[in-house]
This record gives sequence, structure tokens and C-alpha cells, in this order.
Amino acid sequence: MAISDYNLSGEQKRNIAHFASIVKLALADNVITEGEEEMLKRLAKRFHILEDKYNEIIETHEKYPVNTPHSYNERIAHLYDLVKMIYADNEVSGEEAVVLRKICVGLGFPTDNVEKVVDEAIHLVLNDNDLEEFTKAIKQANKI
Repeated sequence: MAISDYNLSGEQKRNIAHFASIVKLALADNVITEGEEEMLKRLAKRFHILEDKYNEIIETHEKYPVNTPHSYNERIAHLYDLVKMIYADNEVSGEEAVVLRKICVGLGFPTDNVEKVVDEAIHLVLNDNDLEEFTKAIKQANKI
């Protein structure tokens, strides 16, 4: 962790950890496509991540742990962002799905239901569902 990371607020640290998880998905196939890069830049702006920090996260994304939000709705929103990333290049690779399952466990989804949740999440994003519809369907798939 860089010295500058010690002065970050809790929210900023959570945003950086979430962004690093998204980067892990973008790099699951060892390539960041043009579509993935566009989405990463949009998300970096949304999360107030400056260019130096952006580049650092791209280079060292593996050093950031998955951040588990306390709120179930936040976990689902994070899942939504993650799935949007794996579809940013208009395809979902097997490597990306494997990484997504691991991150879902880190987000707090039950291990015995992760595959069902991930499959449903991918299906929902492929069908262009918005966050509200996505949230309802994931809650149904996860039975919470």
C-alpha cells in the first residue's frame, strides 16, 4: 500500500477495492479490450480515482482484497458492476466467469449458491436488465 493510501476515507478505500475487483475481471483473459477500457475509465471517474491511482491499480490489482459491503443491496450493486465489466467486450469468457465466482464468494454470496447467482447475473446483463430488475432477480435466485 502506498503512503497516500493511508489518508483515504473508508468510502474511497471501498471504491478502490471494488474497482480493483473490476480490473481483475477485465484482466481475467490477460487483455483489456477497448470496451473494457472505456468502462474502466467511466468507473474510475465515478469512483473519483485519479489517473495515477488508476494506473497503479491496473498494474497491481492482485494486491487489493475483495471488499464485502455490509448492505445486501450494495453487494448486488457491486455484482452488477462486475458483470457489466465482463460483458463490456460483448462476450463472456470462461476465465471471466471463474474469476467472477471467486469474487462473488468474497462479496458474501453463499458458496453453495454462487454458481446459480453468477449464471443468473450474466443472463440478466446479457438481456440488458437495469439495476432495479437485476436486484429483484438476484434476490430471487439467492432466496434472501
